[in-house]
Amino acid sequence: MPKSALAIIAIVCAIAGSVFFFLKQPEVAESYVDSVAVSAPEQSGPVHVAFELAGLDGNPRQFSEWGGKHRIVNFWATWCAPCRREIPLLKAFQDEHGGDGFQVIGIAVEFPEPVVAYAEAAEFNYPILVGEQDAMAVAESSGISFIGLPFTMIVTKDGTLVGAHMGEIHQQHLDDIAKVMNRLDAGSIDIAGAKTALDLL
Repeated sequence: MPKSALAIIAIVCAIAGSVFFFLKQPEVAESYVDSVAVSAPEQSGPVHVAFELAGLDGNPRQFSEWGGKHRIVNFWATWCAPCRREIPLLKAFQDEHGGDGFQVIGIAVEFPEPVVAYAEAAEFNYPILVGEQDAMAVAESSGISFIGLPFTMIVTKDGTLVGAHMGEIHQQHLDDIAKVMNRLDAGSIDIAGAKTALDLL
């Protein structure tokens, strides 16, 4: 094979390797979901969320422990800057709406050690669960195309998934989610209506 052909092959392989390495970096994964909004599950039928993950103390926790409340399930990681920016908003939301039938739950898609260390300083007022592949499996079970962190699921009191937000969540998103779920509680919309309303946010 001519040396020029070998050189071209070597350059192509180097470029491919660089692209693969670049796409694997956490900050790049964040940029993929920076501006994607709330969306309804892609599956036609209802998706009921049920899973078990470890808490910060390593003991297993069942998602059903928080049944009877609308759950804002936030997937995050300590290395994810948009995830860290969301935490004060989620804490404030829990303070404001915790007594109104809402529960924020954080799921760290990461090894336990850095999460436990981060939690000491963050002073979470909502439960934090930890997993790596298991946490990813929970997100993927939603039926929504999961493309990175942060990622937030909206689950009703009976465990039905009604929407998700891919990308950094802001105060307006949380306010709108609370309004939609309160309308569901009041009976002015049904599950299908809640999904539609969340899809339009």
